[in-house]
Amino acid sequence: MKLPPNSLIASGPVIIEDGRVLLNREQKDTGVTPWMFPGGEVEDFDISLEEACRREVKEEMNLEVEIIRPLRPVMLHENGRVIILIHYLAKRRGEVTPGANIVEWAWHDINQLPANCAPNVYEVVKSLD
Repeated sequence: MKLPPNSLIASGPVIIEDGRVLLNREQKDTGVTPWMFPGGEVEDFDISLEEACRREVKEEMNLEVEIIRPLRPVMLHENGRVIILIHYLAKRRGEVTPGANIVEWAWHDINQLPANCAPNVYEVVKSLD
């Protein structure tokens, strides 16, 4: 199978502190997203996926992160395209200052995630057990 048109690769950190995970909701052209990990589409393939992760969380939450280790990639099939999500367990450096497109952010209990999370959030958190 070839990669369908409009498919994408996204990268972002999973930041967990005191049993809570950092999630955000972002304003997109199509509306407000479900709760997601900070991160976004890899746009520059001349940098590493780790650097893309750092760039995305800096854009969205104005955070520097220290990457601890890669997590299992997630592949989703959505509207005829493939989305490959590359997550990294990471520590934050600094305080959250949400970017212009972030409409909501919060630290959520890792054992009581909101009902409206993106599917990969549940999958990644479950894999951490």
